[in-house]
Amino acid sequence: MRLPKMLFVLVFTLPVVVCAESASSSKGNILAAEIFIDAFYSFDSGTLEAVLSSAKQSIPSIVYYQGWAKGGNYKIVQRVPCSSKTPELVTCPVTVQDDLMIALGIDFNVTDTFHLSFSKGKISHVATSSNDLQVFNDAQAWVTDNLPELVREPCRDFFNGGPTPGKCVRAMVEGYAQFAASEDFPDNPAPELK
Repeated sequence: MRLPKMLFVLVFTLPVVVCAESASSSKGNILAAEIFIDAFYSFDSGTLEAVLSSAKQSIPSIVYYQGWAKGGNYKIVQRVPCSSKTPELVTCPVTVQDDLMIALGIDFNVTDTFHLSFSKGKISHVATSSNDLQVFNDAQAWVTDNLPELVREPCRDFFNGGPTPGKCVRAMVEGYAQFAASEDFPDNPAPELK
């Protein structure tokens, strides 16, 4: 059976057009993600909020995290390009040095990964993950349990739009240093690095 010429052209060019649009969409999403990372590490909350204007539900946690990163003296050690995991999901890993690990006396740079979801070419949601060592989580729990007066007020609404993320992280840095000097600090705090 022979297809009419117009139908033949439509059937065989449509997948190419769809693929081209998908590739273009992916490139646009990656560019938007890179702009987000620039805004995050500018440590300017107004710039970050503008970039997140289409992801309003993410603003409280991500702007808080930006204030935390600024207060914790996050310094970029390695920034690899953002990449598409799916047409609607872009990930951006950024390795940083920060005061929290320094307070623990551990030579380890944490990689935070930003997971940006897209809808109709706009950022719709941002989540984060990291490769924190277990001792980091143990330190946070120790500070919360043993020094509640140190962190209670500065860490109000922790990672949920709280008003003083910079003060919170500085209090945690102080608490982490006390944890590192305590008898509760493990003999081998970073076995993953061996």
